[in-house]
This record gives sequence, structure tokens and C-alpha cells, in this order.
Amino acid sequence: MKVITIVGARPQFIKSASVSKALQLNGYQEYVIHTGQHYDPSMSTVFFEEMGLPKPYAILNCGNLKRDEMLSRMKDELKPIFDAIQPDIALVYGDTNSTLAGARMAQECKVPLVHIEAGLRSYNDEMPEEHNRVESDHIAKWLFTPTQQATENLKREGFKGRIIEQVGDVMLDALQMFQSSAVHTEKMGPISFFQKPFALATMHRFENISRPERLAFLVDQLNTFNDTVMPVWMPLHPATAVRLKEFGLNLSVHIAPPVGYLEMLWALKQTSLVLTDSGGLQKEAYYSDKPSVTLRGETEWVELIEMGASILFDPSKKELLAPKARNILSAFKPGTKAPYGDGKASQKIINSLG
Repeated sequence: MKVITIVGARPQFIKSASVSKALQLNGYQEYVIHTGQHYDPSMSTVFFEEMGLPKPYAILNCGNLKRDEMLSRMKDELKPIFDAIQPDIALVYGDTNSTLAGARMAQECKVPLVHIEAGLRSYNDEMPEEHNRVESDHIAKWLFTPTQQATENLKREGFKGRIIEQVGDVMLDALQMFQSSAVHTEKMGPISFFQKPFALATMHRFENISRPERLAFLVDQLNTFNDTVMPVWMPLHPATAVRLKEFGLNLSVHIAPPVGYLEMLWALKQTSLVLTDSGGLQKEAYYSDKPSVTLRGETEWVELIEMGASILFDPSKKELLAPKARNILSAFKPGTKAPYGDGKASQKIINSLG
């Protein structure tokens, strides 16, 4: 059976690692299409190399574009590939523009769609990710959810005639596969820095970096945290770096270039706290028994908030980061079990596909 997998962003490369392995072990012929949404080698190539991902069948040129332009180009470049492969199944992950482009092309070509990480909702219509995930859910035949809440969301929204199955989080599968290979490298900075308490920070969400006033506030809060609570180590996303330069903003935290998955897993082992607007890193922090502050006013991973593994920090409310961080640091209890499965989501997906 031929499966066409559409990926294009860092989190999708991580999510696909365990699923691609399971597809291979179970006799599927997978064609990986990399849309080029994350086109920087530090956000793309490194993950294929270190995680042993299948070599892409095709790499598209769809990065560094506005959302509508990106979706249009992805459509134009995906169509001849679908026509050439004639896949039996199309597979997409999560909520990026690549997810939606793959879903729309599957619909146009009448190829049954698998959506992994279906049913998540933040209920923030300003987020392009919310539109991407909802529309992809409506196209998919197989809706593989990571949590009970995601499953209930789909049922409440009236999804019928679909295969809805709660399988758990494929990112937990990946973390369990690669955690023992976590590594420190020179580009991360001197190892002595990581031997004292520090916070790991990332920031890339469009709503956080696209508005000068909001980004300036976040920069000020991170700088203050770095000066008054503990040092902050921040592998800087290329898009964030561009905006900082454009708006004339200066981070005084410890900046590193983008890092690979194995380097990030190593940093997670060492850190005291995670500050992030990434949904994936929120969960990876939890899986690593580390508390997190979510740099958003909402999250699709509501379980982390409910169990006290993460706390919301809403930049639009001009909240102060340091008190929020101190609250979660003092209240966090490692080892609390979250409903994200048992690390075998990938095999459950294969079993359901038959």
C-alpha cells in the first residue's frame, strides 16, 4: 500500500519519526514530501539526518511566503506528485500550513486522508494553526486523536462517518525512541552554563512575533526574567531573529542557533523550567518532568494546565512573567501522569489502518 506523507515543519519531522518506522516495518511504501515550509537547514535537514527519517521523495520550494501564497504554491507543487504516485492513503500531522495543503490535495485527488493529532482545539481564531487543524479534521477519513479531550471535541462537533480513534501522542513515541541519544554540542554553548539552574526558552508563534508591541513586551519579560530569576538559554528560531532585527529589539538572554532534536532533548534533561509558545515543547517538558510556562493565553494541550504541569502567560494582558514562573516552579510536582498514551501510538495507528 502506498502512503504519501506531507511534512514541512520541525514538529512534523519529530512526529513522523516513529510513524515512518512503523509504516516501514509493516510493509507500507511511504513517499515523504517535504514542502519546504521550514526551509532553513537548521530547522529541517538536521532532523532527517539525526532521526534517520526516510529521504524525501520530493522537496518543494514553499518556504518564506505569506500563508495564502504558501498554500497556493504547495497546491501547485503537490498536484503533479499526487498524480505521479497515485497513493492509496495521504497522511498529515498537526496544524501547519503543510498539514492543510496536504489535506486539501488529498481531497482534490480523492485520496483518503489520515490526520494524526486530530481533534485539538485552542478556540483562538486568530491562530492560523486553529484554522489548519479544523479544516484538516473535516477532510480526514481517519482521525487519530492524542487525548480524550480531543476525541470529545470531534464528537461534540458532530463528526460522523469517520474513523475516530484515540491513540495517544506520537511525540511521546519519538521521545522514548531518542531520549537515550540526547547530546550536548558546542553550538549550544559551554557545558558549564547548563550545570547551574537555567530556563529553556523558545518563541516562534505568528501572534507573538508579528506585532512589534507584543514582541517588545515579551522581549522585556524574558530579559527581566534572565536578570532577576535565572539565566535563560534560547535557541533562536530564524523567523523570530528576523522580527527582532526588523523591530530593533535586543534579547539579553543567552542566545544559541537553532538546535536539533537530540540537542533539545539534552537541554530538557538539564533545565529547571521551560518558557515556550510551542505546543510540542510544552509536552516534551512534561515528558521530561519539567514545568513550563506557556507564552500564550490558551493552549490546545489543556491537560497540562489542568494537572499543574504548565501555566498560561497571556502577553495581551501584560502579565509579569517572573511571578508566573515562580508559581509553577514552587507548585510543580513531577511524575504526574497525563492522558497522552503509552508511547505506542504509532503502532496503534498502523493497526487501525489495517
